[in-house]
Amino acid sequence: MDRFDPRGKVNRALLVGVSEYEFTRPKHRDGVPGQLPAVAHNLAVLVRALERGGVLRPLEITVARSPRLADFRHSLRAAAGSAEGLLLLYFAGHGAVPSAGDELWLQMRDAEVVRGETAGFEGAARFTNVLRILANSHAERIVVVLDCCNAGNAARVWEAVERPDVRRRVSVLMSVQANHRIDAGDADTPTPFTARLVELLTSGIEDQQGEGQDDAGPGDEVHFLALAEALRAYMSTHHRTERGEPWEPQSRTENPPVDVVLGIRAGAGRPVGSRSEAVGAGAAGRPTSGRRRRRAFVARVRAAAARLRSGAVGPLALLPSAPAPNRSTGQAPGGRSTRRAAVVLLVLAAALGLVGYFVVDNAASDRSACGPPVELRLLTDPDLESTVRRAADTYLTSAANTTGGGCRRSGITVYGAGSAAVVAGLRDQSDPWQRPVSDDTDPQRDIGPQPDVWIPGTRATAARARSLGVARTYVTLEPDAAPFAYSPMVLSLPQGIAEDSARDRTGDSLAGLRAKLARRDKSASVRRPDPEYTDSALLATVGLYGSGKADVGRAEGSVAQTGPPAPTAGDLLCTLPDDADTDRSTAALVPEFLMVSGVGCDRTTRTPRMAEYPNDVPGLTPTFVRVRWTGGDKDEAARDDAVRRFHDWLTGTGLAVFGQDGFRAPSGARAFLAAHDSATGLISDPGRPAGAAGAEAMDTALNQYRNAKGPGRVLFLLDSSGSMAGLWQGPGGAPGILKQSLGGLGTQDEYGVWSVASPGRSPYAELLPFGPHKRGDAERALDRAAVKDAEADPYGALKAALDTMDRKGRDDDRPELIVFLTDDEDDNHLTAKGHLDELLTAARAKGVPVVMAALDSGGCAKGRPDQRISDASGGRCLDTKGDLVAGLRDEVARTGTGDE
Repeated sequence: MDRFDPRGKVNRALLVGVSEYEFTRPKHRDGVPGQLPAVAHNLAVLVRALERGGVLRPLEITVARSPRLADFRHSLRAAAGSAEGLLLLYFAGHGAVPSAGDELWLQMRDAEVVRGETAGFEGAARFTNVLRILANSHAERIVVVLDCCNAGNAARVWEAVERPDVRRRVSVLMSVQANHRIDAGDADTPTPFTARLVELLTSGIEDQQGEGQDDAGPGDEVHFLALAEALRAYMSTHHRTERGEPWEPQSRTENPPVDVVLGIRAGAGRPVGSRSEAVGAGAAGRPTSGRRRRRAFVARVRAAAARLRSGAVGPLALLPSAPAPNRSTGQAPGGRSTRRAAVVLLVLAAALGLVGYFVVDNAASDRSACGPPVELRLLTDPDLESTVRRAADTYLTSAANTTGGGCRRSGITVYGAGSAAVVAGLRDQSDPWQRPVSDDTDPQRDIGPQPDVWIPGTRATAARARSLGVARTYVTLEPDAAPFAYSPMVLSLPQGIAEDSARDRTGDSLAGLRAKLARRDKSASVRRPDPEYTDSALLATVGLYGSGKADVGRAEGSVAQTGPPAPTAGDLLCTLPDDADTDRSTAALVPEFLMVSGVGCDRTTRTPRMAEYPNDVPGLTPTFVRVRWTGGDKDEAARDDAVRRFHDWLTGTGLAVFGQDGFRAPSGARAFLAAHDSATGLISDPGRPAGAAGAEAMDTALNQYRNAKGPGRVLFLLDSSGSMAGLWQGPGGAPGILKQSLGGLGTQDEYGVWSVASPGRSPYAELLPFGPHKRGDAERALDRAAVKDAEADPYGALKAALDTMDRKGRDDDRPELIVFLTDDEDDNHLTAKGHLDELLTAARAKGVPVVMAALDSGGCAKGRPDQRISDASGGRCLDTKGDLVAGLRDEVARTGTGDE
């Protein structure tokens, strides 16, 4: 696993704690629930822990005590703009979610909740916008820590970020699972989550393993991933949410993860050979280049001056040895004389800083005369991103990118984005890509900056992105005449169910190989990643549908899975080992090179795999494309020179990087660019490859995939029995959870809601009649739902639901789904009189997937009725051990045609 150590870089931390609110209930109808005095203690103890941790220096830590929204935004932009290494954002305060549950709002001092059909959050920062500001930072790694009610709802926002480069840089630690409120604790102590966070940062983490760690005992370094797991284990054991469920902190980081060092435990020495031993502790955190020293020094002076002007800190805070400020924002004590002293100290600090810079920089480097290099922006397919990034990193320090005077010629920013979005952006949206005019169409936000170079997975993808000539375009694409590398698509099979001989693993179509697999193992399944996100998945779909008239519904059914498809082939290979049974019985349609370089991201033992080579699935052919933008010619000559140099290196010397990752030559015998161990399960000469993919074939397959499902049918069953009373109110209550899933349904989908309680003869009552609905109408129907003084009859309701959906789907193949949201308190009605066996038989016979969503952490335990019903129907079991809300949204969205 990669490890990021921020020490010695220009780091920034913004610690935001909102303990005092201007508007609170009941005095203010639209106020927040109350004051949070415990949060004031959070800031004091966290500042001390970070200072002692040795990663962040005192002047790199900014404390914002109960800021208003405008002040928070200013502080956030300042921190984001000055960070180069680690950027840490911590927030403690009230967190609010809308009824849809698809956003998290961080409520500042001036927060109000304007109630109505859709709640509006004034004086609160939308987490989506917070992420946008953070993503614009030049920081190498960004860590967000949220200690607030509903913090886990931030996971949905992070997951919705389409740019993998942003997700890879940003790690999020959330104090509690989505849609859960938590107790802030006593007014005289920090909140429970932050108290434990500080303890772990200070004392270290038992049995933490990683680079630079001992084999046992507390690790000297505190890493993000180990910290997140230690917090989850402790909080879930010792604390409960207000709903009475185990309190389970959540975290999100891109796969494969990059672990971030956040501190050194108290009492630990610095690593032997560290820079602090070589040049002294005072220089340990200075930037390593002259330009970075200048920028860092100017940033420190500006930050200190701004804090003095606002009175947030005393003048001694300007000195490197000064502790971080712990005083609330306001006028510094001492009045005018203190300000004069501050100005004197500021000038003195500037003089000392400049002297220190000239002495150190001239002694340490001969490159102070280097001008800023040209910065190239390189956009690539998400499956290629890891290899392309390694190649770019290798090029940056190569002789080809270095002048005779030792200066760097160019820098390269590598980022990936969904293939379909990139094609649409270059073909149809070049104008808003240059000048975004609305939130609806903003390629800068959804894809990234305007690229100078694009490396798609196939040359045909470049052809698909060319303007159709209907509207004016502001971009010109110049693809190379031929690709620079090649990787065939393979069926990656567990060794235990693969063909024994190499000859039987080649020379057959995808359908033929799958037929042989089915004969060897009837339980084996095949998975394919998301065709809208990577070129390799779309190529797999071209092969899956075949060259004749495709039975798309049948083809898609053959690769159907529980939950959404993995976004990339790398993600697919990384997640299969999460379940040993799945890993042993599942084949994956992936590019061959990932069987060399895409299997090191899992933390568990994986099943050895063998590659089978279908002869009718086109392979990946990465192609270099120069991208030119209208009006982007101010430094055209320098940029052209930088692109040319990188192109010549990449397609020559740089192919060694692609060879290490498992790529082949793009022509001739298509031999591997580097030797690989036969234990990887590959075949050096798999025979004649499939022909290259055509642009029309790829576009046709994508359109067929998008239209494969058609409108869906969903029947929601809402447990309305008396035991649900404590699980009813707010976005995290049962009706609110169903509301959050409605975004996956479109106007052509049909759905209905039953209230499941039995005061009379029928096991259910109709809350929303079955049919197409506007979302607002459906939400209002759920608002009218009420708990009844009666028990639920899950057996009767589920049996009636299976019969109803079976009748509705008799004459078509539209996707169908039954959702039962329950607290499992009335499971005795399921298990009595052989009801469960009868229901399991009906579920298998009807073929309608049932999602059992249990508001209970053990609802999906092995052998429980919920788990057995889901398995029998081909559905999915969800409980509060995982993110139930996100899982339910995904399942409904896979059935419906909505936008979410």
